[in-house]
Amino acid sequence: MKILIVDDDQNILRLYKEELEEDGYQIVTASNGKEAMEQFEKEAPDLVTLDILLPDVDGIKLLRQMKEKRPRLPVIMSTAYDYRDDFAVWASEAYIVKSADLTELKSTIKKLTEKE
Repeated sequence: MKILIVDDDQNILRLYKEELEEDGYQIVTASNGKEAMEQFEKEAPDLVTLDILLPDVDGIKLLRQMKEKRPRLPVIMSTAYDYRDDFAVWASEAYIVKSADLTELKSTIKKLTEKE
């Protein structure tokens, strides 16, 4: 199972990568929208965690681009802010608020990947 993690915070990228690799996932990372789309095209991930606030593009715009190319791809929106009332994030399969505790992220990944 290959997961693309998109976040401009290097600490979050490192944390997610280390923790998820320990759980047996293959991890690909990107720190901005341009890099994310390049990795998305090249690596064909099975799941994406996507930060909403990126330096070069709105994560919601990126979500739409990814869904246009692969509508069934599970995408988890990840942010430090609560966007649940923003209907645009509803296009994603899940939404989590970033935390050093990855319990919610891991259980969401498990739930989304078991559906397939």
